[in-house]
Amino acid sequence: MLSGKCILIGITGGIAAYKICELIRKFKKKGADVKVVCTPNALNFVTKLTLQNLSQNEVYVEEFDVKNWKPEHISLADEADIMIIAPATANTISKIARGIADNLLTSVACAFSKKMIIAPAMNCNMWKNQAVQENINILKARGIEILEPESGFLACGYLGKGRLCSIEKIYGAVDEALNYSQILKGKKVVVTAGGTVEDIDPVRYISNYSSGKMGFAISDAAYQMGAESVLITTKNFEAPYKIIKVKSAMDMQNALNEEFDQADYIIMAAAVADYRVKEYSKQKIKKTESDNLTLELVKNPDILRSLCEKKTHQTVVGFCAESENLLQNANEKIAKKGCDFLVANDISRSDIGFSSDDNEVTILDKSGRIKKLEKASKQVIARQILEYIHG
Repeated sequence: MLSGKCILIGITGGIAAYKICELIRKFKKKGADVKVVCTPNALNFVTKLTLQNLSQNEVYVEEFDVKNWKPEHISLADEADIMIIAPATANTISKIARGIADNLLTSVACAFSKKMIIAPAMNCNMWKNQAVQENINILKARGIEILEPESGFLACGYLGKGRLCSIEKIYGAVDEALNYSQILKGKKVVVTAGGTVEDIDPVRYISNYSSGKMGFAISDAAYQMGAESVLITTKNFEAPYKIIKVKSAMDMQNALNEEFDQADYIIMAAAVADYRVKEYSKQKIKKTESDNLTLELVKNPDILRSLCEKKTHQTVVGFCAESENLLQNANEKIAKKGCDFLVANDISRSDIGFSSDDNEVTILDKSGRIKKLEKASKQVIARQILEYIHG
């Protein structure tokens, strides 16, 4: 599927630069045309001759090395179908976020208008630095995909999050990006994500462990597949499409009602609290001599069921998180709610579900069909869900 695609790889000055040789080899093996742009410091870790032999192309380093009438940073940006920067240092990430173009790589990035993927690698303390995280969020908001570093032993001697993610993950992200179809063009997809927060008093609340990652991945995938994507979430998230920040189940219901009529797909990936406190205390509840504190809870609205009851042209997709009897509970829920599809998660497993980057789900539809999606990254699962429900 990569045959004939032009892939531009930017390499910056990090110890993980040598790993990109294997990435180039994998792309070439699939028939891609690979071009490499290096910062001068990158050549301290991998040689220009090695990169040239692997890519079978000239390796670009100097900004004003213009061989024809068209400047290199423009021609490279125009020719490529996708750009990957790996490893990406804190320095280069910050420059791209702020629009600084002081070398060939950052100039190309500034001129690049298509899909870009950045895979950071750095010391764990640098990764956690507030300025770096702010710049990462800026890039995410522009639609740039960030493949976060992994935790482990770092070349600097630290143990923490900062290692370049696996070459397989970078390869998979590029393959996914280049093969996204625009099957949702002209459609409006509304996705909910994260766990709702039900206040008890000004300092306490009821919530759950949902990270929102699955909903974020679905909303991103819908956008990349051409849809007008709307994300309703309780979590902080940056993206190049409409995001509605909510808090409680009631807030989420109100936001959904506002978007519902014009939506083609409603995907309820959020973990909505079943109950809220009956009486919210405007003042902090003080500890007393009693060993017990009783809170009276009342049911929240059944948002999924209410949407299914009033849908006309919309396709409504529910989610269920189960710790036992996955298919039995899922079948009961889809019958009770009346949704078109139900995506069932097994939360008893630590390697998928809440807070994990991976997932494995089973999709049920109202006609009784069952489709299992094997374990994969949430980005891959998101695309598979959208393709399946679209038909």
